Amino acid sequence: MTRSHTPRTALLRLAALASTMSFLLAASGCALMRKDTAPLEQISVEQVRVAPDAALPDGAWPSDAWWQHYGDAQLDTLVARALKDSPTMTVARTRVEASHAQTKLVDASSGLLVGLNASVNRQHVSENGFLGPFAHTNSELGTTGPWYTEGTIGIGAEYSFDLWGKDRARVNAAMGVARARQAEAAQAALILSSQVVNTYYEIQTTYALQALLEQAREIKRDLVEAREARTARGLEPRTQVEMAQAQLLQLDQQINSAQTRIRVLHEGLRLVIGAQPEDFPAIAPRQLPDSAGGVPTSLGYELLARRPDLQAMRWYVQASMDQIDAAKAAFYPSFDIRAFLGLDSLHLADLLRKSSRQINVIPGLSLPIFDSGRLNANLAATRSQSNVLIAQYNASVLSAVREVAQAGIELDGLRQQATMQQGKLKSVGFASNSAEAHYRQGLLDKPSALEARLPVLMEQGQAVEIRSKQIHTDIALTTALGGGYGGRPSNSQP
Repeated sequence: MTRSHTPRTALLRLAALASTMSFLLAASGCALMRKDTAPLEQISVEQVRVAPDAALPDGAWPSDAWWQHYGDAQLDTLVARALKDSPTMTVARTRVEASHAQTKLVDASSGLLVGLNASVNRQHVSENGFLGPFAHTNSELGTTGPWYTEGTIGIGAEYSFDLWGKDRARVNAAMGVARARQAEAAQAALILSSQVVNTYYEIQTTYALQALLEQAREIKRDLVEAREARTARGLEPRTQVEMAQAQLLQLDQQINSAQTRIRVLHEGLRLVIGAQPEDFPAIAPRQLPDSAGGVPTSLGYELLARRPDLQAMRWYVQASMDQIDAAKAAFYPSFDIRAFLGLDSLHLADLLRKSSRQINVIPGLSLPIFDSGRLNANLAATRSQSNVLIAQYNASVLSAVREVAQAGIELDGLRQQATMQQGKLKSVGFASNSAEAHYRQGLLDKPSALEARLPVLMEQGQAVEIRSKQIHTDIALTTALGGGYGGRPSNSQP
């Protein structure tokens, strides 16, 4: 560093001159930028709708804790535990924290830098170099060469002026990514809660089917005894007994398969939640709830705002736009200023004297003139990445509408199937009751009366399957509608 005692007026003139030069050179910086391509057009709100002839069931938007409308405290506990302890949520929360830290880093990198600098430089001056006169001892010149111990201590500062918004655009891009990560965490919570609820009701469905199988097994066992009694009296051949025994064993196999499936689902649910084997209770059987899902009368902005995955993509698109602004600003001149206030001396003994004071004020200006196309290539790459994100966002919006429509149509069809199934149950129930009445009056043998009860259990099993499909479709529709995500539509299109 050189000694500098520039007057205040001269410093102001120097700063004004540097600022004027930066603005004059801005036009030449713009000339380096080749034509930028236009961004892809984002999907319009008019496209975020279901065909009017789809005839979807009417419904409301899901609530925050949407799984609670099933009225099962056991399920509520499992979902709450999953959202708290699941490794999936730990990863999502960590990603959010990392994005916030990155935003702070980008913001801090464009601020004022102030630091304390201190150094000691022991050097031997060359007689043939630029400092050759200092290589000799000369009392008149004040040189004591060739060895010097230079000391420097003081405060240094550096600041870059964000004249074209490059630093501001980078901070906005980092903030956009942080918001996207928050929305991704909400999406992870939605997917996790849906997975827990789906698995839970797979277990409950299997419990219900197992109970029906066990009832059928009791009937088959009574039927085997009745067949054996009739065979012992010579009323029918042994073949009927063996066939009934085979059917009994088949039911035993089905019951065993149901029990195995419950254990597999239970273990899978434990791993999803992230609980230890000794810390995860057994799941008690519960009656399957009624499915009451439906599609809100209007989607539009509501769907875009309530789907956390769409909100995440929206913020990624916005961040990419800010990155384009930063890439454009790189074409323009940059202006910074550095300053130093401290002490500097060739001899440590003189370092703390008043005469060793040193002040440096160094305005700096840089302008890209020839960079082999790096800035244009960076702008083109940033624009292409942004267009890819926009295209993915548009595709995701249409996919979201399709998911809502499919789930709504399936739910409406399942409601109709459930109604028809109730009619079938009524018919087979009448036939079973009639056979039972005829048996009590001695008009029908016991095996025939027992076999008349089996179709009722079979149809009840079909009703359980339809109810299970209704629940899972209801969950799929809730997920397609964004669950209870708290996003709200803004005045500007996402």
